[in-house]
Amino acid sequence: MSPRHEVRNHVRRHRRQLHDMTQQELADRVGVTRQTILSIERGRYDPSVGLALRLAHTFGVPVEALFEIDWEQDHD
Repeated sequence: MSPRHEVRNHVRRHRRQLHDMTQQELADRVGVTRQTILSIERGRYDPSVGLALRLAHTFGVPVEALFEIDWEQDHD
């Protein structure tokens, strides 16, 4: 059995509801493209540790407030 995981994130909620920020504004603040922010928000891209920390710092929250891991056991 090997553990599998799914990363869920709350970047969009923090960006829109709590900080009223556009994708481009957030991208500029953390040094990536708007497309990278879009991919993170849609769950298509898991950010590097460095980028996750920059996002958390930008929002003033711990990284755990932005990203959660749901672990599942593979029952092969």
